[in-house]
Amino acid sequence: MGIAVVNPAFAQSGILPLQDLSSFHDPGPSWSIVTDAAAALDKPHELSFSPGAGVLLNLPDKKHPGQDLFTNAEYGDIDLEMDYMMAPGSNSGVYLEGRYEIQLLDSWGKTNPTAGDNGGIYERWEDSRPQGFQGYEGHAPRYNVTRAPGLWQHLKVSFQAPRFDANGKKIANARMLLITLNGMVIHEDVELLGATRGAMDGGNESATGPLRLQGDHGAVAFKNIMIKKREAASEAQNGNNRRDNVDPIYVDANVNTVLRSFMDVPDFRIVHAVNVGSPEQVHYTYDMDRGALAQVWRGGFLDATPMWHDRGNGTSRPRGTVQTLGKPSFTIARLANAQAAWLTDTTGTGYRPKGYVLDDKDRPTFKYLIYGTAVSDEVRVLSEGHGIHRVITVANPVDGLYAKIVAGSKIEPVSKDLYIVDGKAYYLQLEDTGNEKPIIRDAAEGKEMIIPIRSKLSYAIIF
Repeated sequence: MGIAVVNPAFAQSGILPLQDLSSFHDPGPSWSIVTDAAAALDKPHELSFSPGAGVLLNLPDKKHPGQDLFTNAEYGDIDLEMDYMMAPGSNSGVYLEGRYEIQLLDSWGKTNPTAGDNGGIYERWEDSRPQGFQGYEGHAPRYNVTRAPGLWQHLKVSFQAPRFDANGKKIANARMLLITLNGMVIHEDVELLGATRGAMDGGNESATGPLRLQGDHGAVAFKNIMIKKREAASEAQNGNNRRDNVDPIYVDANVNTVLRSFMDVPDFRIVHAVNVGSPEQVHYTYDMDRGALAQVWRGGFLDATPMWHDRGNGTSRPRGTVQTLGKPSFTIARLANAQAAWLTDTTGTGYRPKGYVLDDKDRPTFKYLIYGTAVSDEVRVLSEGHGIHRVITVANPVDGLYAKIVAGSKIEPVSKDLYIVDGKAYYLQLEDTGNEKPIIRDAAEGKEMIIPIRSKLSYAIIF
C-alpha cells in the first residue's frame, strides 16, 4: 500500500511543510500559517498568535467561516505524529483517510471520558437507527490525559488502512493499531468496522485518502506534523513488543491513596518517594530527601510491577502523562543573595524529614526541619482536576530563606502572576508570595524561579 506525496522534501523527511498552505487542497479562509499560538484560560474559543511560519492555525469566525482542511497527498498505512493546541471549549478532529476520526476536544479535567472526548475514536452514525441509538461503535480513550487549553499536546497514531481484493471488495477492516496521547497509550488494536460520522465520500471506504483536519468547530493549532509510511513489521503495529512478559500489577486511586517506593525521574532515582493518588486522576510524587515536589501526572495512578513482581526492585511507575518539574532539588535554601548558587546537599542545613500527617480525607501534609526552621508542605488537587495547589509554611524563618518554585528551559510571563513553563508544557499561577517578587534566573536547566519566603508561600501548577 503506497503513499502518494507531492513534495519531494516531505517524501524524504516525513514532515509536512508548514511554511505556507501549499500542502493542502483549497484551504478555507479560517486557516493560516503562523509561528506560535497561545490561549487565555478565561477566553473561550480564542487563540492568539505570532506571525511567521511553522504552525498551522485555524480561527473560524463569521468573517472567516471554518471548513475542514485536506492534504493534497493521499495515504494508506501510516504512522502519524503531531502536536496540537486547543482553545478553551474548542472542538476539532483528525481524520485518517478523511474517514476515520480521532476526536480533539477541550476535555480538560473530565474524569470519565467518552468516544466524543479528546483522544476518542469517534462513533459511527446512522440516521435510520432509533432515536438515541444513531451513534454507535465509538471508542473512549482508556484515560483522559488531556492537557489544559493553550498547552501543546502530542498525538501519535499507527493506522492500518482497509484491504480490498482485485474486484474492490473489502476483505479487511481498517485498524487503529496504536494511539498515544501525551505519552500515554489510550487505544490499542481497535478494529474499525466502517467510517466514523462525518466521513468524506459519504462514508464509502477506500485503500487511501487524505489526512483531514476538522476546521468548522473551533480554534485549534497544529505543528510538527509527521507522516510516514508504516512498515508491516514496525514496533507500532504490535503493542506487545513494548510490554514486559508479566501480568502488570496496577494500583488505582479511587480514593486518596499514598504509596511509598523508589521513583525514577529523568537521569535520577528518588529513593524516598511518596506517591499520592487522587480520584480526580491527578497524582504527584514528593521527594522526602529534599522536601520537593518532583512530578505530577494525569491518568492512572501507579504501575507497581517492578516493585512487587517476583523479588522486585522497589520501584513504581506513573500510569499517565507525566510532567516533571525540573531536576530534583531542595525546595528551600538559605542564600547570601538572590544570585548565589542553589543548595546541592544537606551540609550545614540541619535538614531532617519528619514524615507526613494525613487530614480527614487522607491527604498528606509533609513536615521537615531545615536551618532550624519547621516547614509544613501541603499539596492538594485543584477542583475539577485542573492541577495541584501547594502551600509552604515556615515557622520562625531565618534570614535569607528562598524557595525554588520551578525550573525548566523557559519561564515566560502570561499575565499577572501567571507563567507558562518549558515551551507551553504547563502553567504556574502564583498566589500568596508574602508580597515578595519572584526572581527568574539562569540555571543549569535553562531558567529557574526562586522567591524569598518569610512565613508562607502558595502557588498552583496547572496542566
